[in-house]
Amino acid sequence: MLSKKLPSLMSLATLWLCAALGTVPAAAEEYTIGVLAKSGDLKAISQWSAHGEHLSKALGKTVSVVPVTFNAMDNTVREKKVDFFLANPAIYVDMHDKYGAEAVATMINSINGKSVHQFGGVIFVRKDSPIQTLVDIKGKKFGFVKRTSFGGLHAGLYTLMTNGINPEKDCAAFEELGTHEKVVRAVEDGIVDVGTVRTDTLERMAEDGKIKMEEFRVIHPGEDKDFPFVHSSKLYPEWPLAALAHVNEGARKKVKEALLAMKPDSEAAVSGKIVGWKDVADYAPVRECLKTIGMSAGE
Repeated sequence: MLSKKLPSLMSLATLWLCAALGTVPAAAEEYTIGVLAKSGDLKAISQWSAHGEHLSKALGKTVSVVPVTFNAMDNTVREKKVDFFLANPAIYVDMHDKYGAEAVATMINSINGKSVHQFGGVIFVRKDSPIQTLVDIKGKKFGFVKRTSFGGLHAGLYTLMTNGINPEKDCAAFEELGTHEKVVRAVEDGIVDVGTVRTDTLERMAEDGKIKMEEFRVIHPGEDKDFPFVHSSKLYPEWPLAALAHVNEGARKKVKEALLAMKPDSEAAVSGKIVGWKDVADYAPVRECLKTIGMSAGE
């Protein structure tokens, strides 16, 4: 099975490299989607390349998927190196405000047969930690994903700051660890005392056999019983797929229609580990969160 997919993955990786170098001919790919590679380039390609194939059939034009790092997203959008992008809502809000990007659809996430179109942050410790409340976090080592990560910092930071805690000032350490899994491992190994990651991270790692949920404890657990993942923060709309300002209305409409028509059992949905897509959600709460914590997604 792997050998059949390698050529496709290798060609996409080559296109990504060429795009990064600015050497992709205009005729080589009609449309390109830049996907935020929060867990690495190869995982992003593997997870989302089927979306490119799905949209290629709908548009009748080649749609390629390329990974983009947190730090490179602003430059990628500003210089129009892609036509669409899939990223966290904080990055979307920033790209909308700065460059006129417009969301065309909002993701419907999936895990263990449950579908959700919202997410947030979870603040957690090891089960044997003396930390019991948000206040107990003061003076401890705090780990997060990236300063540009909405689920991996912003959502949890909003929860802390609206409860009178600024971990950057109040904690013994405020450490950027790079990926959600590294944050979980850092808490597990005692490198940091408390961490925050996006909702569904712990459940997905447990589903993959990487951790056991009972080895951790959630601080300030959320009370939304209809939400299937442990959480500490408010809930915000899931990742959008957005079009850059230069993409014409006809292409935007076709992409939206194709996404909304995606079936849960389609290869694109299964590979993406999602149920499908819905009409664009209201991202105003995301903008309010960023304003409150004084952090732009472009930092």
